[in-house]
Amino acid sequence: MPTRSWMWVGWPSFLMAGVLEMLVFAVVDPSELHWQGGALDWSRPAVYTLAFFVFWAVIALSSALSVWLAQDLRRRSAD
Repeated sequence: MPTRSWMWVGWPSFLMAGVLEMLVFAVVDPSELHWQGGALDWSRPAVYTLAFFVFWAVIALSSALSVWLAQDLRRRSAD
C-alpha cells in the first residue's frame, strides 16, 4: 500500500481505538478482569495500554482491508 493509504488507515484507527477504550473502560474495571479462571494480576496502566494496542490493531486491520478492497475495485473498473 502507498504511504498515503497507511495514513488513511492509521490515523482514524488510532482515534477510534481511543474512543473504544474510553467506552470499554467506562463499564469494565481492569482490577476485576480474570484470565483462565484466575484474577489478572496486572496494573491498571498495563491493562489500558495492552487494550489500546489490541483495539488499534483490530481496527487498523479492518480499515486496511477496506482500503485494499477499494483499491482492487478501482483497478478492476479501470480495466
